Amino acid sequence: MIYLLEDDDSIRNFVAYALNNSGMESRGFAQPEEFWTALSQEMPDLVLLDIMLPGEDGMEILKKLRSRQETVQLPVIMLTAKSTEYDRVLGLDSGADDYICKPFGIMELLSRIKALLRRAKPEPAGKAYTVGGLYVYPEKHIVRAGGKDVILTLKEFELLCLFISHPGTVFTRDQILQKIWGFEFDGENRTVDVHIRTLRTKLGECGEQIETVRGIGYKISG
Repeated sequence: MIYLLEDDDSIRNFVAYALNNSGMESRGFAQPEEFWTALSQEMPDLVLLDIMLPGEDGMEILKKLRSRQETVQLPVIMLTAKSTEYDRVLGLDSGADDYICKPFGIMELLSRIKALLRRAKPEPAGKAYTVGGLYVYPEKHIVRAGGKDVILTLKEFELLCLFISHPGTVFTRDQILQKIWGFEFDGENRTVDVHIRTLRTKLGECGEQIETVRGIGYKISG
């Protein structure tokens, strides 16, 4: 949902029409009071904010948004006829994420909105795994065994991630070679055994959780 606070009916209706036709839901407001009422009921994904408004200046509205915990991170684009360098700098320094001067091209406006929404979208935190005394956070490349940080080579790290993300699953040597070294690997199966041995050593007592399944391969106890 995108909120547009703009007292010019023609601009407000035109932008709202363009947003809705681009698959982005929007609501337009001519008065600041209407905007604040709607904001208390539903938090938008982004705000398009004019500066010269009746009753309450757009810059004051921006400062209020940035002073409130629930809206401090809310993306805001200023849409205004105030086009001097001083005005642009003032708007950006006051907390606006972007500043677009009137008249503007609707395609550029839509592009900037989409770009800001992409940047504002939170990245997934990723998943961390804990099995026994082992803790692995793949995205941050963190490995702890018994509470102590462990430094692994890339292949050792990938090997551990494979096991810990599938606790209890038995992987054959061929499966491990394909998943970690790739289908084109032309080395020996001993490569897996060597890496398992060094991985166990680096993990200390936690290395015992990587079990050998005789005649098949390896797994990590779940």
